[in-house]
Amino acid sequence: MTLITHPNITDADGFYARLLAAHQGLSEAESQRLNARLVLILANHVGDDAALEEALKLAKAAGQS
Repeated sequence: MTLITHPNITDADGFYARLLAAHQGLSEAESQRLNARLVLILANHVGDDAALEEALKLAKAAGQS
């Protein structure tokens, strides 16, 4: 499986603005918990183990560059 890594969100700027707005007023710990819940909800939606493994590898590699 190959994940889509090119821009694929219809309104990326709008989504980013909504993501930032969701974090407004939260403490750092609350913000981290929100991110964790979001990741788990989206991982559940994807559901495919191979896709999730590839996503983990891509995210880890991106953080190391």
